[in-house]
Amino acid sequence: MDPSQRSTLIAGKGLVGNADQGSRRQVTIIEKERWAQFMEQLGANLDPSTRRANLLISGISLVNSRGRILQIGNCRLRIFGETKPCELMDAFLPGLKAAMYNDWGGGACAEILDDG
Repeated sequence: MDPSQRSTLIAGKGLVGNADQGSRRQVTIIEKERWAQFMEQLGANLDPSTRRANLLISGISLVNSRGRILQIGNCRLRIFGETKPCELMDAFLPGLKAAMYNDWGGGACAEILDDG
């Protein structure tokens, strides 16, 4: 995954250039504040890109957000559900997967409603 400041979203498909096209998990989202909590809890300082999510947000809680609409620029994203962290998290930092596992700590996935 390559960091990017801008991406093109295609409704019903996903991010242009992303391998995961057309499923309901078109975009993955994590919270900056939650990531910082995990890093403090585990005494680490990994970049949020370690999570391999498509979008890093701040100031919005994803907990129990299923079905809600998130507006990003001109695009609307419908939160489909919680994204559980995988074993790769422990490859980067032992204990990270367990720390992220509950209460939407791994973020959310969403489907794209509008191109933009």
